[in-house]
Amino acid sequence: MRRILFVLLSSLAIWACSDDFVDVDSFNEDSENFFNSEEDYQSALIAAYDMLHSTYLNVMLGEIASDNTLAGGESATDTPGIQEIDDMVHTPVNQQLRDIWNWMFAGVNRANYILEFRDKTDFPNKDAVLAEATFLRAYYYFELVKWFGDVPLAVDQRLLFGDQNTVERTPASEVYAQIEADLIFASANLPQTQAEVGRATRGAAQALLGKAYLFQEKYQEAATVLEQVINSGTYDLLEDYTTMFENDNENNIESVFEVQYTDLEGADFNCLQCSEGNVAVGFNGIRNYSGPVFESGFSFNIPTQEVFDAFEAGDIRRDVAILDIEAWADANSGVSYFEGFEHTGYYNRKYIARQGDLNTGDANLTNPNNYRAIRFADVLLMAAEALNRGNIDDTRALTYLNSVRNRAGLANVMDTGSALTNAIYRERRVELVGEGHHFFDLVRTGRAGAEIDGFQTGKHELFPIPSIEIELAGNRWQQNPGY
Repeated sequence: MRRILFVLLSSLAIWACSDDFVDVDSFNEDSENFFNSEEDYQSALIAAYDMLHSTYLNVMLGEIASDNTLAGGESATDTPGIQEIDDMVHTPVNQQLRDIWNWMFAGVNRANYILEFRDKTDFPNKDAVLAEATFLRAYYYFELVKWFGDVPLAVDQRLLFGDQNTVERTPASEVYAQIEADLIFASANLPQTQAEVGRATRGAAQALLGKAYLFQEKYQEAATVLEQVINSGTYDLLEDYTTMFENDNENNIESVFEVQYTDLEGADFNCLQCSEGNVAVGFNGIRNYSGPVFESGFSFNIPTQEVFDAFEAGDIRRDVAILDIEAWADANSGVSYFEGFEHTGYYNRKYIARQGDLNTGDANLTNPNNYRAIRFADVLLMAAEALNRGNIDDTRALTYLNSVRNRAGLANVMDTGSALTNAIYRERRVELVGEGHHFFDLVRTGRAGAEIDGFQTGKHELFPIPSIEIELAGNRWQQNPGY
């Protein structure tokens, strides 16, 4: 749905900011009397989509935790939780990690609210509605298992107050099994295209399923489903890469799934997840900027010299992905800015505030830039990796890899075997820089210890369970190793 808006019904108190178990959604005593019409299901579904807005934090920290970017900000004490993750010294009391835990479980609960009452009322095409709900549950659980490993698994029922006394952490393998089941169901019941832009499609479910398989090193399964997306004819690489991340080119032919943002409803720092805008865009912005095209921001998520240099000569993607502020100032008179903490001279240009947006409320918290959660280029590179690492077909892997390279203005590579594996890794880094994937790519391929300063193998593959959640569960849960 284009610019999905938050729906708060009198009978569906969908958000509750509290310190209770997993900060779950709270519903009033009449909630069981809901779901009497398709309109009720659709309203609850929109609310389940709405929590995607809060994934801005997952994206930003997925870069900062990697070797792509530094925390930045105003000083070394600006938002300590972000600084800690950058330095790999985060602890179970990190506020940003707790936010990810809370917000992703809120998304799970909203999806489960629909599925809990899946049989209450019949209407045409209800399976498609349920498929969207299962896709969203899989999306939120995939985020949770990436960040935290074993997490409480709730299927077709909400986590309610009191459940903290009995619920346990579920092994990640079982969580992945549920993610797979949800996405297989969604793939079978979602349409190839949606009349309302922003809703999940069959291709989105298949692509996320392929990614879940890849994270588990199920290469044959990943290759099979990802090639179904490739061969569907629905998606293609955008011909002009320079327009990929512009606001007027959202939901283009390369977009398999996008998180829809709007600048019509703002928020404040007391409830960042309440914003309908992409909060990360303001955080990525140039501090105290004056000049054309861009708006000021908080100078977090600063690209490193290393990732800037990772682009090959002639790669047209570099200057689309990374803004060289000194070169920009030299080319545009009147540009001024403040060099924030850990200033490298670079900014995440893919998701940076631009002039001309409405930005209702706080301009830094209500940017309308959609997040391209799954791009066709990502699908091609995942398929290439699965085909190569699974020893299935390096020829097809090269075809997919080189299609991405050729769009960037680069020549074909002809590697095979482990050399091709490394070429795919390099291509994923530069193609997807700034999009929140790199830390998890390094972890799942066993390269994080060698690439990320401060990374401790056997510990930092996962982030700590927020300590308050363990306490609320009666200290029954074990913390992740090393914390």
